[in-house]
Amino acid sequence: MLTLVMSITFVALLCFQIIYLENMFKMRNEQFNEGVMRSLHATAEFLEREETKHFLEQDVNVIESSLYDPYSGSTNGETNLKYSVENPDGTVTNYTLRSTTASSNSGVNFNFSAPTQSVSARYGTMQEVIRSQYLYQKGLLNEVILSILRDSSTRPISERADSVSIKNCLLTELNNNGVTVPFSFAVLNPKNEIVYSTDSYESKSKAIYSIPIFTNTDSPYTLSVEFPTKTKYLFKSVRFIIPSLSFTVILLVIFLYTVILAFRQKNLAEMKTDFINNMTHELKTPISTISLAGQMLSEPSIRKSQSSLEHLSEVIVEESKRLRFQVEKVLQLSVLDKTGSTLKFTEVNANSIIYNVVNTFKLKVEKQGGSLEANLDAENADVKVDEMQFTNVIFNLLDNALKYMKEDVEPRLTITTTNISSKKLEIRVQDNGIGIKKEDARHIFEKFYRVSTGNRHDVKGFGLGLAYVKKMIEAFGGSITVESEFGKGSTFIIVLPLIADEAV
Repeated sequence: MLTLVMSITFVALLCFQIIYLENMFKMRNEQFNEGVMRSLHATAEFLEREETKHFLEQDVNVIESSLYDPYSGSTNGETNLKYSVENPDGTVTNYTLRSTTASSNSGVNFNFSAPTQSVSARYGTMQEVIRSQYLYQKGLLNEVILSILRDSSTRPISERADSVSIKNCLLTELNNNGVTVPFSFAVLNPKNEIVYSTDSYESKSKAIYSIPIFTNTDSPYTLSVEFPTKTKYLFKSVRFIIPSLSFTVILLVIFLYTVILAFRQKNLAEMKTDFINNMTHELKTPISTISLAGQMLSEPSIRKSQSSLEHLSEVIVEESKRLRFQVEKVLQLSVLDKTGSTLKFTEVNANSIIYNVVNTFKLKVEKQGGSLEANLDAENADVKVDEMQFTNVIFNLLDNALKYMKEDVEPRLTITTTNISSKKLEIRVQDNGIGIKKEDARHIFEKFYRVSTGNRHDVKGFGLGLAYVKKMIEAFGGSITVESEFGKGSTFIIVLPLIADEAV
């Protein structure tokens, strides 16, 4: 329950941090997009203002000359503007606006002179003069606006949107909106063809922002801006979250590793308990037999019978061998932990060692009504191993095969040696026993692991044999695997490097 609660807590914490990081990234991206679009709108307005300013400056001389054409009769620093206004009664009255430039200042003074009239007549006449002047100037301004609309579309885009002006304006506006990222830009015509662009501009980039410029014409151009380092910039803006996320991941990994290690230790403790139970039983049986034989020898009737003495002697010898064998099995446990310092490598012929083991073990197999066949077909069987440990490996495999035989089937064991290459020797130990299930085959080389676990003694052993075999074969520089089908038997395959391979 504690493991489950801690796991859920860590996963939830990690999910919350990932969601927070994702939301922060989205928020930064939206802020970036908003700042860029504001900058593009400001740039587009700047370009249109600059174009209007250009046409106003171009036509200012025309406007000024048109405004001063009515002036005439300039003498002695005076300029006269003459108007003729038709009165309601049909008469015509002439008026003169006289401008005098005084030497004492730079201003212009207008004096109005007209024939002597009544106050109301002069007021009405003055209104007509101002109205006519307003209409005249309004017409001139309308002409300028029409000129802008007419001539702007014929003006080259390189003049209307100068690259230097665009770059400076974009740089200023982006900085004002908090976007300090390198950029490149391009101007596209109405057909989306690039008119001109900066050297680093990539039209296929995903970080491109566009806005139409000069929208007062029928075919507006487009300004596109690209930010090649946008993603890096956005991640940099949220990098303060990454350390906490990393620490959480590290803690989660350590926690999971600790949980796995705890379960492994739990399983190991259970297997050690089974090992102790089995060891107690295995050692107790020969000791009890030897003790019983010793008690029987103390009886006078037994000592007088020669056949009884011989029988008890054989029992004591056999049980002593059995006890010694079990003790050696226990000692293999220490060998598993101190392999490097205990091995004495020598160059031996694997066929010769296997032949000796087979001759010794064949009697045990035949006693159970079975057969042991050796096919030593390897032409080159010279390997560099610890002779005693290699002998124990072969003996363990044969003994293990014999123990797991079917009760109603005669044991048939086969050991074969072949050269699978000029550098490798293969040894196969095959039996027709009960076989191994797939779920057990993955664990049979683990220390203390037995297919029949617990305090069961139908098959004798401590669960050390195959773990010892694998440890020794790996120490010899080889490998061991198993091929098995449940109910049909098993084949253990050992591959060892030949001495010739080492010499090369």
